[in-house]
Amino acid sequence: MHRFANPARFLRLAKVILPYSSGIAVVSLGLGLWFALLGSPADYQQGETVRIMYVHVPAAWMGLFCYVAMAVFSAMALIWKHPLADLLAKATAPVGAAFTFLCLVTGSLWGKPMWGTWWVWDARLTSMLILLFLYLGYMALVNAFDDPERGHKAAAILALVGVVNVPIIKWSVDWWNTLHQPASVVKMGGPAIDASMMVPLLLMALGFKAYWVTVLILRGRAEIAAQKIRVIRMAQIHAASRGE
Repeated sequence: MHRFANPARFLRLAKVILPYSSGIAVVSLGLGLWFALLGSPADYQQGETVRIMYVHVPAAWMGLFCYVAMAVFSAMALIWKHPLADLLAKATAPVGAAFTFLCLVTGSLWGKPMWGTWWVWDARLTSMLILLFLYLGYMALVNAFDDPERGHKAAAILALVGVVNVPIIKWSVDWWNTLHQPASVVKMGGPAIDASMMVPLLLMALGFKAYWVTVLILRGRAEIAAQKIRVIRMAQIHAASRGE
């Protein structure tokens, strides 16, 4: 990973990846939405409301994935002092928070016709809400200090402590008696949903993942540029103070 610690090398690699990731995001999301709305059948029990699944489930997957990625970047920054890791963790946080919020909103919309209520203090729902608070806490901490290094360090510690919530979210439906249905895609015996529903689900998941890569590159480039500007300004301030 230290091969890509050089910002110039990262920017060169990002320039190559960006057209592919953005193209995959547009095509996958377009096809996924078409299959989700028009090319897949309604559920025999849930009816048309099952179509919420094609946004809700991939958003939940990405909420967890982004937090794990953010924690990995934070660990790289704390342990190996990777110069770009903090910037990539900071760039990932808003994307993960947006996916987690989307998961909670679509879950609420799906829960009303299925459970008869918008929200229950279910183990899965509550732990996902905590995940959203962890994202918000990370973003608040990273910008809470005048010294960016202190902010990144405090936020990285929070990200690593909060990663314990990820397995709780994943296995909460198995550990506790909850209203939330258990896993139906990743199972030891194979997926429990039909291929006509699996295709749009996986297309949406691929589109969301490609979207994350695209936004990570764009935000990473912006963070690198902002860091360069800060360094130049600090150099100018020091030069001015010596001149006085």
